[in-house]
Amino acid sequence: MTITTTIAQEKPSRPMRLGALVQKYSTLAVLVVLFLGFAIGTDRFFTGTNLVNILQQISMLTIVAVGLTFGFAAKEMDLSVGYVVGLAGLLAPLLMVAGVPIPLSILAALGAGLAVGLINSTLVVGVGVPSLIATLAAGSILWGINFMISGGRAIYGGIPAEYLAMGQGKVAGILPYPALIMLVIVAGSWFVMERTTFGRYLYAVGGNARAAELSGIKVRSYRVYGLALSSLFAAISGIILSARLGSGQPNGGETYLLDGLAAVFIGMTMLRPGTATVMGTFFGALLIGIMNNGLNLMGMDTYVQSIVKGIIIVIAVSVVSRTTKLKLL
Repeated sequence: MTITTTIAQEKPSRPMRLGALVQKYSTLAVLVVLFLGFAIGTDRFFTGTNLVNILQQISMLTIVAVGLTFGFAAKEMDLSVGYVVGLAGLLAPLLMVAGVPIPLSILAALGAGLAVGLINSTLVVGVGVPSLIATLAAGSILWGINFMISGGRAIYGGIPAEYLAMGQGKVAGILPYPALIMLVIVAGSWFVMERTTFGRYLYAVGGNARAAELSGIKVRSYRVYGLALSSLFAAISGIILSARLGSGQPNGGETYLLDGLAAVFIGMTMLRPGTATVMGTFFGALLIGIMNNGLNLMGMDTYVQSIVKGIIIVIAVSVVSRTTKLKLL
């Protein structure tokens, strides 16, 4: 009897396997249904031009969300990313208008983003402030800094055409550079997270920090890496955003926080439920992009889109929390 019971426990039943498959791929099914629904509902959706446009629209969001994925993998949340986008998107044009060469301006903007991540990680890892609180405070400070250095005005005029081409140009006249940069970042980040020791250690730290520490992993260092990469990727997105807009906007990145978190949470309901993965995040951003694009083509008001995104976040977090007992703090 004992042997039979043990075997029964070790061998999952067919309904359980089916349930796991439904949980794993249900969000992808929603993505496909949305795509088909908009393709049927409006003639302008399923066109080559519009599909490429969707990739361009989600490029900056995806880059921010991939950065957040590194933080989430280490169980750290960064609420300052939207303001880091604004900081980098302001700093690069400001320096270029002042006569600083393009490469140095970009490096300075990236350095500023990385510095924010290191300050956040010092507060979280060194001082012991919860990442939710530390990055929320950092975001408030950055909001003030962004408006202070810009005087509350957009920075435009005098920005080199070579810089603008990074956000407005296209490869072979088809694929926008922001979309190409996004795809390269997604592919590279996927490889790092899924095929390298760094990625395995980062997941180990987020899964069980104590066990990871006993295994010889430098837990504190990997928590720093997660937060630093989150800010660095936000800075990359800010640079691309300013190049695409042709100006630096003090509040240009604020919407990327909510949408970035939504992409990560949605991604955590698929592929490996409860775990932040790069491909899950990409599909989450793609779902948001398809939804926004389709609703726009159907003439839906922006406030309705905001309501829908909020509902999706609540559903996604509820699913992840219920199935994996996820703790965000």
